[in-house]
Amino acid sequence: MIKKSFSLLFKLGILAGIAILGYLVWLYFQIGRQVEPLVRYDPPKTTQIFDRNGKLIANVFDKQHRLYVPYDEIPGRVIEALVAIEDTRFFEHHGINPEAIFRAVVRDIKARKLVEGASTLTQQLVKSTLLTREKKLKRKIIEALLAIRLERELTKPEILERYLNAVFFGHGYYGIRTAALGYFHKDLDQLSLKEIAILVGLPKAPSAYDPTRHYANAMARANRVLERMKRLGWIDEATYLREIKEAPKVYDDTLTRNKAPYIVDTVVRKLQKSYPDIRTGGYRIDTAVDLTYQAMARDALKYGYDAYLKRHSRDANLSDTFNGAMVALDSRTGDVLALVGGIDYAKSAFNRAVSSRRQPGSAFKPFIYETALMLGYNPESTIPDIARTYHFDEGNTSKLWQPKNYEKDYKGLITLREALVHSRNLATINLVSEIGIATLHRKLEVFGIKDLPYNLSIALGNIALSPLEMARLYTVFADMGVLHKPRLIVSVTDDRGHLLEHNDVYSKRVYPAPQAYLLVDMLRDVVLRGTGRNARVRGVDIAGKTGTTNNSVDTWFCSFTPDVETIVWFGNDDNTPLPKHETGGRTAAPSARHFYKALVEKHPEFRRKFEEPEGVYHAIRNGRKVIYTDLSPLPAESAGAVDEEVIF
Repeated sequence: MIKKSFSLLFKLGILAGIAILGYLVWLYFQIGRQVEPLVRYDPPKTTQIFDRNGKLIANVFDKQHRLYVPYDEIPGRVIEALVAIEDTRFFEHHGINPEAIFRAVVRDIKARKLVEGASTLTQQLVKSTLLTREKKLKRKIIEALLAIRLERELTKPEILERYLNAVFFGHGYYGIRTAALGYFHKDLDQLSLKEIAILVGLPKAPSAYDPTRHYANAMARANRVLERMKRLGWIDEATYLREIKEAPKVYDDTLTRNKAPYIVDTVVRKLQKSYPDIRTGGYRIDTAVDLTYQAMARDALKYGYDAYLKRHSRDANLSDTFNGAMVALDSRTGDVLALVGGIDYAKSAFNRAVSSRRQPGSAFKPFIYETALMLGYNPESTIPDIARTYHFDEGNTSKLWQPKNYEKDYKGLITLREALVHSRNLATINLVSEIGIATLHRKLEVFGIKDLPYNLSIALGNIALSPLEMARLYTVFADMGVLHKPRLIVSVTDDRGHLLEHNDVYSKRVYPAPQAYLLVDMLRDVVLRGTGRNARVRGVDIAGKTGTTNNSVDTWFCSFTPDVETIVWFGNDDNTPLPKHETGGRTAAPSARHFYKALVEKHPEFRRKFEEPEGVYHAIRNGRKVIYTDLSPLPAESAGAVDEEVIF
């Protein structure tokens, strides 16, 4: 009887075993396709933006911050440390480790619950990417089957590559290269063995071993990794003793490490259309920006902002919408060295340098004066600085326009140089009348300015332009007649290192160098003794022009040295007037001075004097040094009086 019962149980056991085996085989083929995401592995990857010197500006990503690393760029020590602590027989098994499973089952039975896992690296990869972390028998079975299937589809190096790029290393870092750069500011080939041990110890419990929060735990875990490597004979005693004493410096950075948010926003917006996966494609974007200049520009803008607040600290009605923007370009190429779209990005992400369109006021006058020089005028040519009344129709209503100088006085006949140096509105309006609106428009077509007014208000800068657009226009003076297109993005490279696009410097000559120099010389006087004197820096040639619109709604200072151009704007975001006496010279010019002083300190090798081109001649007139060119000869000396007011 007992023999028959045993035989029956044996047969039932065999049948049960066959059934279980059949079920596992069926399940294996049923779930086989689930490994495809790992076979064709293409996870979301972080795009990185760099400055011109290769310094990281920011990481740009969607949900997972991951900097991918191919297997052949992973140091051997990383592989050794990982295998030592997580799966010593990794290169021997086929996805699961039966010996470890048996050992874990015994412990689980004794504890009457799941207390010990026996997951191989392959199983851990499957669990972290394809399955949930719940501790249920069916999930563990599926995990094992998928691991076996994955080992058939991929080589061991391919599995390790996926593991080290997929798993979570704490602090928001996915992938070991991300963690290395994040925690230690080092790439994998620069890590010490102790730093490697810290990293490979993290996936077991990323939060508990996060070195930015639990440094002691992370060190203890790393030491266990080192002990395991020593026990296996993979490192010697001397190496072990040296490494366990090391206490690596750990950085607690934000994930984005965004050092220039206004620039990052501009770059992403410019590339979004061409690269819709900009946040997940793992691109490398190299820019023309210099983070040193960016910091100087940010500090300079804040300097002007703080000075304004200090001047009006007792004004209870001071608008809280006061803000500013600054752009710095390389005078010789148009490269965008710095771009600051506001005082505090955390308070306002609106990029005033790019998206705000404001009236430049008198900062537009140099383009009128350069046009006059191209038509044969000379800086010593005279124009009437007198009041006139203009009649015009607006709809069915006849109106009068009576423009005034800021100083509310008149100088009579005045040279072009003095009119520009002191920003005389009436003289400029009369110059536009002499040139003719049609001629002026035709001469300015080369700049591609949209909505240029077709009336005399053009003399007062009645046009809407962004600071970046003003920076583009001013390159024609900063580079002696050559107009440059501002270049922010230099190149884009894909995640495999293939160059996708490269943007060359784009420029064209608009004015002959001698004619441009005449205007530059006049703008230098603006800073030396005119409305821009608050921007003077000892020993440095600075040329520039202030701009102040009606009621000081907008204040500008557009300037350049032989090497660097800067545009500064201040105003209220809601277009309300600034307090009385706030002008481009008082509000904006000091920020430029602050920037140029820092520039001289950091780059003493930069040119400090403008180079005079061939074709500029010198003479003495009335005891003064004057300059001229073949196209702009000195005018005949004459004297005469002009009525203070002419009505027509």
